[in-house]
Formats: sequence, structure tokens, C-alpha cells
Amino acid sequence: MSYLEELLKSLFMMASFVEARDPYTGGHLWRVAQFSGLLATSLGLPPNDVARISLGGFLHDLGKVAVPDAILNKPSRLTEEEYAVIRTHPEVGHRLLSGHPLADLVRAAVLCHHETPDGRGYPHGLRGESIPLDARIVSLSDAFDAMTSSRPYRKGMPTVKALSIIEEALDRQFDGRLGAYFLTLGKEGALDHIVGHTDMGIPIQECPECGPTIVVRRDQKTGEFVYCRKCGYRTTLLRENGRIVLPDSDDHGTEAELQFEPDLPLIEGLVREASLNLNAPMLPH
Repeated sequence: MSYLEELLKSLFMMASFVEARDPYTGGHLWRVAQFSGLLATSLGLPPNDVARISLGGFLHDLGKVAVPDAILNKPSRLTEEEYAVIRTHPEVGHRLLSGHPLADLVRAAVLCHHETPDGRGYPHGLRGESIPLDARIVSLSDAFDAMTSSRPYRKGMPTVKALSIIEEALDRQFDGRLGAYFLTLGKEGALDHIVGHTDMGIPIQECPECGPTIVVRRDQKTGEFVYCRKCGYRTTLLRENGRIVLPDSDDHGTEAELQFEPDLPLIEGLVREASLNLNAPMLPH
């Protein structure tokens, strides 16, 4: 593995460990990265820019590592005080990247993905095109995935409804020009293979006992155990004619079995793809 690949892997691993703290958001970072890359490609951006923006999409929520579990996983509406804590995550993520050799590639997406064209976003209230392009793209992708994904307090909404909400918020919450491209992608069905998936070709699996996402890795085979990281539910993976089946079970995993394992096949694939296209900053040998 090259030095660049090692650095990329460290970023993907950090983000994956942060995402694992929320049992409902499995696959969110992958989906945001995929949506962001598709939108960047539809804009005609060169491969280097597409790779950088996709990487920013995967890293955008890095700062949520500092949000307490009680707030991150709260099943009901947040109080003003709790929302204020959530609003700190862009700046926390920005500080976490400090000193990383690849920080400049993702800083804009991490720090500015909650800025909005009308100036009502955070953390700095930037307006219009003063918001970096990477952040404007990731903002659209992040919001779309949040709307189409299930949470403890609601089911994910249909793609058509999420697109209509984005359309109504163009030039206020979302960049109008970029939003128009995103809407076209959605209406043409170009996002469908990503919505509701945790990896390419792997639909989201839900725990039948408590509802959170059960992530199935692409390298897992029939007969292997899969787990709900919230309630401990354990079942045996079946792959039948290309479909994933999780049979009903009364089993629960041990504490050791429920420890988080990063999805290395997914991460290694993302690292390879990014390293092929990124014009990284000058790195020491």
C-alpha cells in the first residue's frame, strides 16, 4: 500500500468509527459519498475533483465524535441546548483534521456542509457562492440521504417526496444550480441504486427486534453471523439467488461479538478508487 493509500485509509477508518456510534446511520457516509460523486460527475468536473468531493462526502460528519451518545441517538426531537451541541460538529471535525497531510482535500466539506445560500446555516453563516463548491454538493447529498433514510422517530421518505422538498428549498437551503442537476439525477433514476443501500448492490437490512440498520459486508458469506449493534440481535446470513436474507432468530451476540468491525472490503475499495484519481498535495517520502 502506498503512502497516499495509507493516509486515505486512515481518514476512511476514522469516519467509519464515528458512524458506528449511531446504529441507525449505517451506510450514510457511503451513500453521501456516492451521491456527491454522481453530482460532481454530472457537472462535468474532472476526476480529481470528483474524487475529492466524494472523499469529503465520506468525511463530512467526522466531528460527531464529540457529540454525546444521549444526543446522537435520541429518539425524539432535540432541545435547543442539544441542537446547539450538534451544531458544533463541523468545527470539531475541522479541528480533528488539523495536521493530517490530506486535510486540505476535505476541509471545505467537513467545515461548511451545513452552510446555506440564504446565510442561515452554520458555523459561519456564509452565503451563496462564498460557500465552497464541495460543501454545497455534500450539503445536498447529506440532506437527501437524511430524508430517504429511516431514523428512530420516522421511516425514510420516498425519493419523490425528498426531491420535492429539495426543489422547494432551492436558493435558500440548497444551491439552485447544483440542486437542479441533483433533481435531474433523481428524476432519471440515477440515484436509485444508492438509496436504501449500505454498499453497491447491498440493500439496507433492519433489525427485526429494534429497528436499526444491520450492515452486511460484501465479503460475508452464507452461514456467517450478522448482528444488531444496538440490541445485540444475532442471525445467520443467507445469500439466495443474489438476495440477502436474514432469518428470524432468538439469538443474541456476546459482548465480544458485538464489538465494531470496520468494513475493510468497502474501505479498501474506496481507497483504491480515490488514490487512482486524486491529485494529492505534496507528501513526504
